Amino acid sequence: CFHVSYSALTMFISTDQKERDSATAYRMTVEVMGTLLGAAIQGQIVASAHTLKHCPTHNMSASYLGNSSGAEIVKSLVHSQEYLSHAKEVYMIAAGVIGGVFLLCTVVMFLGVKEKEDPYGPKTEKQIPFMQGFLMAMRHGPYLILTAAFLLITVAIQLTQSNFVLFCTYAAGLREHFQNIVLVILISAVLSIPFWQWFLQRFGKKTAAFCGITWIMPFTMMLVFIPNLLVAYIVAVSSGLSIAASLLLPWSMLPDVVDDFRLINPYSKGHEAIFYSFYVFFIKLAAGITLGVSTLCLEFAGYKTGSCTQPAPVVYTLKLLIGAAPIAFIVTGLMILVLYPINEDVRRRNKLCLDELRKQSIGSTTSEDLSNA
Repeated sequence: CFHVSYSALTMFISTDQKERDSATAYRMTVEVMGTLLGAAIQGQIVASAHTLKHCPTHNMSASYLGNSSGAEIVKSLVHSQEYLSHAKEVYMIAAGVIGGVFLLCTVVMFLGVKEKEDPYGPKTEKQIPFMQGFLMAMRHGPYLILTAAFLLITVAIQLTQSNFVLFCTYAAGLREHFQNIVLVILISAVLSIPFWQWFLQRFGKKTAAFCGITWIMPFTMMLVFIPNLLVAYIVAVSSGLSIAASLLLPWSMLPDVVDDFRLINPYSKGHEAIFYSFYVFFIKLAAGITLGVSTLCLEFAGYKTGSCTQPAPVVYTLKLLIGAAPIAFIVTGLMILVLYPINEDVRRRNKLCLDELRKQSIGSTTSEDLSNA
């Protein structure tokens, strides 16, 4: 309910493509900054849960074989219970803080944004019924290509993001550094969004998508083969650049698809929410499936929840989920994106045609008002 509506409002901010692109860049910058702030708050709160050492240096089963006394066994169990209780408390605090921030931002958006109709739409246009609009959207080629391409790219980014902490903990030996590495990724994403906004204006959105998203591939493979701290921070910076591109570009390209649809169907309205809602649906569905598949792969490999170490198959699976699998999805997504027909020339042509239609609409409305007067 929240995501679809606020993203679809982009089409009602302005009829000018440059203004919409600028608004999208600001929105994504603020969104990533919000993610950064939330991660920092949650990290600081939850980090206190890890001040208690819950990974023993000796094997508990060995204690029962006579290596430790019964008093030491009881003490270790009590220590474990204290850790779980403390962790539960700080996670609840983190949930409350993030939930409060979410509600506050929702109220600000609801009170601060006024929804407007397209002031240049012809009076003869009519609302599209939902099923008819859905069928029309699913037959629109640029929309299908854009959605399929970024669905696969989103799967790749989600695979990397969802397994990055586990990879740092169990495969790269960076258990103590993963929070800082995640913050570096988010900071890099925030700082690079203005760069990608300039880049897409200078070289085009399709070129920006190819350059930005392919950037992550060599660095993730480098982390898989050279898992040390310095490489991890280099990969964090480069990943932030690619994540910023993957966040900004689809939301910047989707309004162009809606404009293209509007030019083909000039006497219809209400289609914006259909395009945005199904794009969000497919992307969120992909993210959910990705998390489920990752969990199943790790379970089949023998992942042990809460364990301080993992067996070799889990480490190998994490390397595949971080390296080979995302690259395969990215390459497939970019191959589909090659077929995306709305380049800069088509976008400028659509803009001129839509401006002409709107001028005709304004002229006809003015003439009708004068005749009524």
